[in-house]
Amino acid sequence: MKILVVEDERRLAGTLRVLLESRGFEVDVVFDGEAGADYAALDIYDLLILDVMLPKLDGFQLAQAVRARHCGVKILMLTAKSDVTDRIAGLNAGADYYLTKPFDTGELLACVNALLRRQGDQVDALTFGNTALDLSTGMLCRGEEHIRLSAREFDVMRFLMQSGGRNRSKEALLTKVWGYDSNATENHVEVYVGFLRKKLAAIGSNVRIEAIRRLGYHLEVGEP
Repeated sequence: MKILVVEDERRLAGTLRVLLESRGFEVDVVFDGEAGADYAALDIYDLLILDVMLPKLDGFQLAQAVRARHCGVKILMLTAKSDVTDRIAGLNAGADYYLTKPFDTGELLACVNALLRRQGDQVDALTFGNTALDLSTGMLCRGEEHIRLSAREFDVMRFLMQSGGRNRSKEALLTKVWGYDSNATENHVEVYVGFLRKKLAAIGSNVRIEAIRRLGYHLEVGEP
């Protein structure tokens, strides 16, 4: 899972990165609210961790901007402000949880895990049409039929299923699946989409991966 940390205190930001990466999360860090808004707009993150007192755009404004795009990503807000009014402002801005500084790392990890568990489509399997993606085994299933996906196929299919039929650009898929620093190209996305289409057909799935020029890919339900 990918987490975006928006924190202008660089030492703390680095500590958060190390802590979260040690637990298996992929972490990106930016240091001001405008950069946070740009990264969040990529729509590739499972969780945003936002400081409140940020340069250029504060955490409240950033959370509001994210929610204005009807983005359902979980938001954990970190701040030195502990007043009830500040907590209410954070929650009203769109935060899912409000953690005050200084905080215990165990509490932070518990909050992160709790927020990610609350994403109902993250628990055991993702479903679309008559097809399920088993998150524990990496199997694509339709009734009694099932087929194993490679790690890369699994990541692509998971992202498309999590999108619930919304278009995902090739750039978003490249960033989500291969990462910012990868040498992968759009052709890699096309190849893996081709692999997945064949595997969906092999199990009699009624799920289709549709392509729209310049907009990317989305899932549709049709005839198996």
